[in-house]
Amino acid sequence: MKRFTVRFEPEGKKLSAVDASTILEVAKGGGIGIRSECGGKGKCGKCRVIIANQLHLSEISEAEKEHLTPEEISKGYRLACMVSIRRDLTVVIPSESRLSVRRIQIQGMEQPVKLDPNIRKINLVLEKPTVQNPVADDLNILTHLEKVYGLRGLEWEYELIKNLPDTIREGNWNITVTLLNDHKVIDLEPGDTTSRNFGFAVDIGTSKIVGYLVNLNSGEVVGLGSLENPQIAFGEDILSRISYAEESPEKRRRLQTLAIEGINKIVQTACGESGIKQSEIYELTVVGNTAMLSLFLGIQTKYLHLAPYVPGVKGPVVVKTQELGINANPRASVYALPNIAGYVGADAVGDVLATNIHEMDEMCLLVDVGTNGEVFVGNREDIVSCSCAAGPAFEGVHIQHGMKAVSGAIERIRIDPKTFEVKYATIDGVKPVGICGSGVIDAVAEMFKCGIISERGKFNDVDTVRMIRVEGKPEFVIAWKEETAIEKNITVSLKDIEEVQLAKAAIHTGCAILMEKKAVTEEDIDRVFIAGAFGNYIDPESAKFLGLIPDVPTEKITFAGNTALAGAKMALLSREVRKTAQKLSRWIRYVELMAEPNFQREFVKSTLIPYKHLERYPSVKKYLENHS
Repeated sequence: MKRFTVRFEPEGKKLSAVDASTILEVAKGGGIGIRSECGGKGKCGKCRVIIANQLHLSEISEAEKEHLTPEEISKGYRLACMVSIRRDLTVVIPSESRLSVRRIQIQGMEQPVKLDPNIRKINLVLEKPTVQNPVADDLNILTHLEKVYGLRGLEWEYELIKNLPDTIREGNWNITVTLLNDHKVIDLEPGDTTSRNFGFAVDIGTSKIVGYLVNLNSGEVVGLGSLENPQIAFGEDILSRISYAEESPEKRRRLQTLAIEGINKIVQTACGESGIKQSEIYELTVVGNTAMLSLFLGIQTKYLHLAPYVPGVKGPVVVKTQELGINANPRASVYALPNIAGYVGADAVGDVLATNIHEMDEMCLLVDVGTNGEVFVGNREDIVSCSCAAGPAFEGVHIQHGMKAVSGAIERIRIDPKTFEVKYATIDGVKPVGICGSGVIDAVAEMFKCGIISERGKFNDVDTVRMIRVEGKPEFVIAWKEETAIEKNITVSLKDIEEVQLAKAAIHTGCAILMEKKAVTEEDIDRVFIAGAFGNYIDPESAKFLGLIPDVPTEKITFAGNTALAGAKMALLSREVRKTAQKLSRWIRYVELMAEPNFQREFVKSTLIPYKHLERYPSVKKYLENHS
């Protein structure tokens, strides 16, 4: 009997499947919730999933043709209860089909800004033209704006001119003018609509898209939107998507369309919850890593993964929403913040803006923990940066029982150093179905603290029933099968530990090399910022014991949250912030780690837990000495 591996997204969980079993059967057996009101008979149409590669799957059934439109089928939609598995595949469960929703971090640390958005709405009460003064309608508006507000040389959007006479008279000479950067009229409405002035800030992440709906008059966030990045169907990591986009212009356009559709969904959600019309959104600011931003803008990305890893555009980029197909005011624009380098993008610029390390006297370390981690070291005098290819282990990928932060994921782990008994906490307090990133870090750190594994990540000879063998290989049991929702032991294997070591080594190597570039040690670091949605849930002590970050006092560590989105919001509200962003993209020095002569040597040292030279981790060394 053949067996295959099915990866479910956004959970990030891999399950084994028997030949000819259905996707719904496999999901249920692995504790992954997919809606199925009819019990898997193809009658309700609720178990919709997305499969990018349809090769070698069972034929489209009549039930699927009944519940799915031809357009949906062309996009890879299928019914989970109708698809027989005949190969390894990745299945994306869209939000409408999920029983559990991934925890997504939206809020982040940010700096106060002087409110000066790129969009301004002005209410005008015009004088009616007379026979003695037959002033043209456009000149009537422009003269008033110049006389009262000192605005000269304004340009008009052509679409507005066609209906300008009717709009003025509909408002009985009381109108509202919307200006872009005080140089172009982009909207004209009858009456006073100055209170209806909104923008949208977006962070396009590799695994998720999140956004703020913002009142541009007050700076207040009035709506939120988030979802899994629909591009995930074409690759968990950036390089897979770049490779897919290289295959043809149509495939590159497909990835662009998916990003745009994702943004449209979060805009619709945020507007629906706040009672705001999408036509009242006049500008969007967007951040993302260099590859994600390029795919969103339709820019060629293949040279990003070819040395010397040059981005097609450093930016910033301004484009009309209509050109991209984003649902907002028809004359609204998108402002994509600038990148720093091929793998340090606009999201990293947002990190710096939101944490304000470029204005600080203290020596700062900023780490954005993720699949493509970014590290910054410096202050107002000078900042160096790098990209760390940590891989998706912290998202649960390549971890046997790994998964993303959804209901039932183990997120906290503590191990008794004497009895080796395990205490854990799951998201939503339900029975466990797997381990998410913060739990994986806890697990490896705790196993090292308790002597279950060595500094090389190998199992020591410890006397505990939790050490079991699976197919002849040792594994440590975190949760016994009787405790879980999947009726299987949830364990940590040698391969899992190795994946975590490689991921943490990438981040630590970036920190170490940049600190060396700046000629600073752990004692010189005054402040540490851990940014990113995942970073917000890491236990700082576990991070230090693992060697993910340098050994600095915990009181110096700040968990900054989604600073990329916060930076996008700051740019939405302030033209000065945009100028700063452009300066930062040129001023911050980028270090290509792979080109550093000591990279390989440092990486190998960083794979050890916490690090080859234990004296660099005095708090860990002291703990081990006291508990030996």
